Amino acid sequence: MTTLHITVGDRAQLREDTLQFVQDTESDEETEDDRAVLQFGSYNDLVDSLTPLRLELIQAIATEQPSSMREAARLVDRDVSDVHADLKHLEVLDILELKEGGPGGAIQPVVPFDKIEMHIDYPLLDDVDTDSTPASAD
Repeated sequence: MTTLHITVGDRAQLREDTLQFVQDTESDEETEDDRAVLQFGSYNDLVDSLTPLRLELIQAIATEQPSSMREAARLVDRDVSDVHADLKHLEVLDILELKEGGPGGAIQPVVPFDKIEMHIDYPLLDDVDTDSTPASAD
């Protein structure tokens, strides 16, 4: 099963992880973690990119495997131009691929994942020490 792991983390850590990935790739080192990971800098970035309509679209494509953008729009009962914009956004995020060569030259949306897992670290207080022992509720 292929899983896309989505995380939310701070931008400094995201930048550091990206630089490390580029260095590993340039030096042809194998990374320990071959998982597909998409990291957003903030919770707001996540909800702006993965709206309920886009998640419904991703699931419809994964389930029904439409042969064109128009067919994908029919699956979710939405306007083709709106679905086209969402598909382009999701392609930039590497959540799906837009493959040429469908029936009649159509562009076919393909979701290369079977599952999406999300990990959201949402601190309620600023500067909270996450390694400290939680207080007892007694």
